[in-house]
Amino acid sequence: MYNVNKLFFLASPLEQFEIIPLLPIELFGLNISITNTSLFLMLSVALSIFWFSLVIYKNKLIPTNWQSVKELFYDVAMTLVQDNLGKKGHAYFPFIFTIFIIILFCNLVGMVPYSFTVTSHIAFTFGLAFSIYIGINIIGFQTHGIKFFTIFLPKGVPLFIVPLVVAIEFVSYVVKVFTISIRLFANMTSGHTLLKIIAGFVWTMISIGGLFLYLQIIPLILLLALIGLEIGIAFLQAYVFTLLTCIYLNDVLEMH
Repeated sequence: MYNVNKLFFLASPLEQFEIIPLLPIELFGLNISITNTSLFLMLSVALSIFWFSLVIYKNKLIPTNWQSVKELFYDVAMTLVQDNLGKKGHAYFPFIFTIFIIILFCNLVGMVPYSFTVTSHIAFTFGLAFSIYIGINIIGFQTHGIKFFTIFLPKGVPLFIVPLVVAIEFVSYVVKVFTISIRLFANMTSGHTLLKIIAGFVWTMISIGGLFLYLQIIPLILLLALIGLEIGIAFLQAYVFTLLTCIYLNDVLEMH
């Protein structure tokens, strides 16, 4: 029992973010192994599809609790689209809604003990943000053609500072893909790390026993509060990521 507690105490809080190959696969010299990251990503997608299928299957005139939650998610995504994109954004609603749900389920699945938080890895968040960024730029080119490049040159800029303004606007435009991905990654990583540290501290006090067994109620309450806060952050970060996606999409449509 002592060895187990000792190992638990000495375990690094960052070990929970380790990517572990589950099914090694190599094709044409490329490593396409199935890892815990890909497994829990597929699990999150499958759970979201399964949950919505159940809600639709048991859809009633008077909504059940699950149906009410689904409609709440729908309203959140629709409000984001209407507030940031207006009527022209209705065509992109399925895209926005899918992003919101997938990130939300990835965050919530990561809250289950001994699971894996896909969004705690910059490789996933950056890959998702970069693919969205490319898609948004394609939409901008399709909508405005060559005029799309005027997004880097605001109106009324004096001619002698045009090169500087274009350089600044270009850098700020490219940085968007980093800010949206790092924000999600940093919040999920820091939150889970703090939870692991507090949980290890509580377990250590329990294993010591004696007076510490009664004192562990304080960090235990703190741990429960942090779990509630982390669940709230899981919802918030899914909302923020989706909100920024709507804002960036609106920028290329309106050419601000």
